[in-house]
Amino acid sequence: SIMRDFLKNVFANIVAILVIMMVVFGFFMLMIFASAMSEDQKPTVKENSVLVLNFKTPVLDSYTEEETSLFDFGEKKSLILIDILNAINKAKTDDNIKGISIEADDLQAGITQVDNIRAALEDFKKSGKFVYAYGNNMSQKSYYLATVADKIVLNPVGMVELKGMSTEVTFFKDFAEKYGIGVDIIRHGKFKAAVEPFIRNDISPENKEQLSTLLNDIWGNVSTKIKTSRKLDDNAYKIAVDSLHGFIPELALKNKLADQLLQKSEYTNVLKNNLKIKTDKDLNQISIGKYINTLENDSDNKDEVAVLYASGEIFNGDDYSNINSEKYVKYIKDLADDDDVKAVVLRVNSPGGSGNASDEILFELQQLKKKKPLIVSFGDYAASGGYYISMAADKIYSEPNTLTGSIGVFGMITNFKELANRNGIRSDIVSTNANSQFYSPISGAAPGTIPMLTRSIESTYKRFVYFVTQNRKKSFEQIDAIGGGRVWSGARAKQLGLVDELGTIQQAINYAATKANLKKYSVESYPAKANKFEEFFKNTQEDEIAAKVISKKIGKENYTIFEKVTNPKFNNGVQMSLPYKITIK
Repeated sequence: SIMRDFLKNVFANIVAILVIMMVVFGFFMLMIFASAMSEDQKPTVKENSVLVLNFKTPVLDSYTEEETSLFDFGEKKSLILIDILNAINKAKTDDNIKGISIEADDLQAGITQVDNIRAALEDFKKSGKFVYAYGNNMSQKSYYLATVADKIVLNPVGMVELKGMSTEVTFFKDFAEKYGIGVDIIRHGKFKAAVEPFIRNDISPENKEQLSTLLNDIWGNVSTKIKTSRKLDDNAYKIAVDSLHGFIPELALKNKLADQLLQKSEYTNVLKNNLKIKTDKDLNQISIGKYINTLENDSDNKDEVAVLYASGEIFNGDDYSNINSEKYVKYIKDLADDDDVKAVVLRVNSPGGSGNASDEILFELQQLKKKKPLIVSFGDYAASGGYYISMAADKIYSEPNTLTGSIGVFGMITNFKELANRNGIRSDIVSTNANSQFYSPISGAAPGTIPMLTRSIESTYKRFVYFVTQNRKKSFEQIDAIGGGRVWSGARAKQLGLVDELGTIQQAINYAATKANLKKYSVESYPAKANKFEEFFKNTQEDEIAAKVISKKIGKENYTIFEKVTNPKFNNGVQMSLPYKITIK
């Protein structure tokens, strides 16, 4: 009887747990379903409206860059660049939209994305409609966007972070020595500054030169536009930046960095006044996210220009995020075989990654190009492997501020021999051949490993340069002189012949359509957005959860470095990559 009661209790508990799990799972599925339904509902634009560019969510090139959570329901988590550009273009001729208000705080976007949005707003202004901007605490990037406006209004206790550009390189050589971590680096080219953090304690003259050239190129582009928009002469602008005048509202006003100091509600009255609305009446405002949802998709046209987004680092494998060779080879084959797809634009936003994966993707793109036009558009990054995969292009469009080139190859092997020894861990090796123990975290590399990897790096570098010479129609010597891992701005890359044109993704799409002789066509994005169910299951994967937890704890930038040393995808292979991220601040 006791046994029967015990079993009854156990069985009841198991049933209860199963019921709870089913209810929870059902709840998640219901939420996902409701969320998917809500995304399909179209908002409407009232007459006499102001389109509000607010950036509460990140601006991304493609949905593959989106960071998702199990608990993301309802509201869109990001804005896609091409949608923003289309929306601004539509607003230009939309009679219900009388002007645009930029809410410049919290802008999360890359520098080339800001360039694109800024250019779209310049074009919008040709309609005669107004563009105003309001900010509380404007980052330099936010301010750069805001300067396109006819009028900039700053909060009376706000600030403008106008200070110039810098980038910081962190060095780990002493750290590695202190904790007994051995790092073997194999590289080609004096400019493969990427590996410096592990072999030096300070920046090399070559790296200082390349970063200084890069920063001055980008800052020069940004400054020219700010000065032109704000009607500032060179000297006044330089003083304002060097003296950090933007950080004090009164000085920002005095030095023409802003036009008025007002609270947000007073700014709303300025907008109402512009539209001849009484201050006690409501102002019709529609956010850029909602306005995008009102746009019609021109997918009725059978002929299609496909935009394939290659965003993130390049790996072997088939994960959904980043550029994974297995998945991308399949995407490229599908686009090559799809008769409706008449031309392909490859949008690259990548600092590179695995040499092997990059090579697989390049080969498949070369096959696609034999069938239909392939145009490449660069975003913020097209470096190393990101540049390499672009060598199948009929034509390359870069943004002036793209970080591009970095034609170089390196390998890195880390071992923890000394760290292990210090803590009483030793190892002995028994093997059949000279280099059977190719590599071990405890004992490091075998005697033949480094010489073999060096040969591999050199041959991969030659292969890299060969494909560049073919695509850019230059000699090995010409490319080698500007290769060696050196990073250039897009504007400089155009002068050096590393790219064909300076232009936006829209220009690349237009050119692709012309090359395919298309008059009417639709533009489709690939890879398609993961549906809610895929996102749900992607987010329940163990390594995804672990990666997000670590990234949250130590910060995104540090996680990138941590991953370089610990992720087996990076270790002990030939890399076409920027191992540290050049963050333009």
